[in-house]
Amino acid sequence: MGLEVGIGWLTIIMFGSLVVLLMAGLPLAFVTGGLACVFLFLFGDAQMLNILPSRIFPFMTNYQLSAIPMFIFMASMLERAGLIEDLFDIIYKILGGLRGGLASAAIIAATILAAMVGVIGATEVTMGMIALPAMLKRKYDPELACGSILAGGTLGILIPPSILAILFAVIAQQSVGALFMGSFLPGFLLSGLYILYVTARSYLNPAMGPALPPEERISLREKVRLVSGMVPAIILVVLVLGVIFTGIATPVEAAGIGTFGAIVVAALHRRLSWQSLREAAITTLKATSMVLWIVFGASVFVGLYIVEGGREFVTDMLVGTGLGSYGVLVIMMIILVVLGMFLDWVGILLLAVPIFVPIMMSLEWNGLFGFPGIAPEDVPLWFGVVYMVNMQMSFLSPPFGYALFYLKSVAPPEVTMAMIFRSAIPFLFIQVFALALCIIFPEIILWLPRLVYG
Repeated sequence: MGLEVGIGWLTIIMFGSLVVLLMAGLPLAFVTGGLACVFLFLFGDAQMLNILPSRIFPFMTNYQLSAIPMFIFMASMLERAGLIEDLFDIIYKILGGLRGGLASAAIIAATILAAMVGVIGATEVTMGMIALPAMLKRKYDPELACGSILAGGTLGILIPPSILAILFAVIAQQSVGALFMGSFLPGFLLSGLYILYVTARSYLNPAMGPALPPEERISLREKVRLVSGMVPAIILVVLVLGVIFTGIATPVEAAGIGTFGAIVVAALHRRLSWQSLREAAITTLKATSMVLWIVFGASVFVGLYIVEGGREFVTDMLVGTGLGSYGVLVIMMIILVVLGMFLDWVGILLLAVPIFVPIMMSLEWNGLFGFPGIAPEDVPLWFGVVYMVNMQMSFLSPPFGYALFYLKSVAPPEVTMAMIFRSAIPFLFIQVFALALCIIFPEIILWLPRLVYG
């Protein structure tokens, strides 16, 4: 028989040791998995060791998760086909005549990339290498330039085919297709708000985002020629999302179509070689292995915590605040942003979602300010998208938001960390505003899935 300890103390011991080891720089996957084994030994009995296989085996045999390596491979292949550079180049030549056109081009390119790639790091780093020098060279305000790349890059976590959505669906036992549908409108709403902000700032203060000089602008015929070069890639994205949205194929089958399509697009761009295929496969292997190791470790860690009564403890604490269902939601959102300062999104998903989703389903959602509420069967889908919008904020929130460091790693030396921190703040406020809209008007999330699935 293991040691007897109250759930309050167990919470402090488990999550305290997790924070300490992560601060020491150890990888999340091995910290969560290792601690889970130690605590199973200390606080459990022989029977509780069965948690290890019972938590890990369902993930190993889960068909939905096989979409993850395929979407990562699709992203790697499109990246190697030089699509990201071409995309930014085309959009900025089309929008260059407008004030703030380069910043808007970076956001639009990132939005289209989010629909192709679904991986934040790739978009942030590549856009930082291509778009940031282009904007600084044309005397853009460095903070506006950095902010537009940061904000646009984080859309990859929200706009389908998002890998976060696939994992959330598996853990919360939701439909991946419905989550893709639900996150579609909020993703484009955010993209639109970013562009609106950048354009407004550039027109109010033309020095922040000057238009391209007339000699650098191109004719309409040239614009049409440029766009025609992107047609295969655009068709691929429309095809992949189209077969999911119309119900012709499951997300896993669509990922297979996307993988094959990415190889075809690379061939059309004359960038297909054994070398690029090999590099894309190795990138996929590393990224997928990282995600799955974290899934295994964090799943056992949370499984032990739930078995010891952790879910009831957290529920009692949150509901006991007496703040009502929307107050509890706000506390959850704050917890997620704080976790986002220290953990990556896979870790947060596995630590928080198994505890938060049942709490959300146990509460009543009657609507705010007289607007319609949410039916009990829609709560997991609605919370899933609200959670994904919130995760975007955790990527941007100083001092440890991952996107900030992705950008710093490729920014020119004159762009300091303090500049990058400051550049993120206005876009964080835009995300808070969009999050509030999704909570007050749940139809932003629920309308499209209801239209398609009835």
